[in-house]
Amino acid sequence: MKKLSMDELNRLSVDEYKASDKIPLVIVLDNIRSLNNVGSAFRTSDAFRIEKIYLCGITGTPPHRDIQKTALGATDSVEWEHTSSTMEAIDLLKANGYQICSLEQVDKSTMLQDFQPTKDGKYALVFGNEVFGVEEEVIQASDHVLEIPQFGTKHSLNISVSMGITIWDFVSKMGVLQGN
Repeated sequence: MKKLSMDELNRLSVDEYKASDKIPLVIVLDNIRSLNNVGSAFRTSDAFRIEKIYLCGITGTPPHRDIQKTALGATDSVEWEHTSSTMEAIDLLKANGYQICSLEQVDKSTMLQDFQPTKDGKYALVFGNEVFGVEEEVIQASDHVLEIPQFGTKHSLNISVSMGITIWDFVSKMGVLQGN
């Protein structure tokens, strides 16, 4: 076994990435305070070839040094848009046929492992503010509220961890890994 070189990884160029087919997932960042978390959202979205990121409300936007530090150039490849509120993005996405899936702990949430996205479905994954979570109005407008099971003393995960877990779960369940 040997570690692959950069050439052996066969990574897409930014232009090739922009021209490629995307996974029918959109990321919605609901008032994210940390620019490092925003950068991480770009980097993870690039890795999974996500369609687009909506940066909502107070969420910082590129170009910014702290976003770039964790995005590592993914702000050049991943399409993004800023909206003044999260509900503005939700309304737009619903009008375009996306199912809204908020990641939050609510009384009637569906555990992530129990949710089955369809292979041909279009989904928007909403990740909330580091302190307050997903806005109540957004939760009420969601088609699904998904929860990542946790077993320790803490009641939340960092948004970058939540995104990685959730996107991987969707990608694997939607058959992307099998080339479908």
